[in-house]
Amino acid sequence: MVFVLTAICAISALVLAYANKATRAAREYQLLKYVEEPSIREVLKGYDNDPIKDRVEMFIGRDNKGKPIRETIFPAKKNGKLIGMAYSTEGHGYHGTIEVMVGVDMNGTITGISIMQHSETPGLGARVVEPKFRDQFKGLKLSGDLNLSTEGGKIDGVSGATYSSKGVVSAVRKALELFPRAKKEVS
Repeated sequence: MVFVLTAICAISALVLAYANKATRAAREYQLLKYVEEPSIREVLKGYDNDPIKDRVEMFIGRDNKGKPIRETIFPAKKNGKLIGMAYSTEGHGYHGTIEVMVGVDMNGTITGISIMQHSETPGLGARVVEPKFRDQFKGLKLSGDLNLSTEGGKIDGVSGATYSSKGVVSAVRKALELFPRAKKEVS
């Protein structure tokens, strides 16, 4: 009985490992196509290429366990000329990580942001997904303006959701700090 159960478990593990390996590329493409592409379309306009197919992986460092950290950059091109790029960064809100897709033109100006994932409080912190909040970032560069208005910037935070607002601002600032390296990598 022990031998039969061990054999069944071993065969099941092998089949699952093979299925995982065989479907990895398809699952990754589905994630990009149905989760990230709508955000890319929201933050970048006027391109005629497929940013998903033209994506570039950029090494940005190592985590505290020594594993490489990579960022996927989605370049936007018009007639073969690079006009902008989009990539996601993370900030920390009240209830956890807020993942933000940031679109940037080639001058380092924000073309738009999209909140891709969050676990903020419904009705409070979750209001960072509303256009009224997100549209404030358009046209800003990495400067003092890219802060909450309570800190001397131009971004009015969501009332009652300071941590969530700070998390989004932090993610956008990280994206703009990464922009010179991303521009060099994609160019």
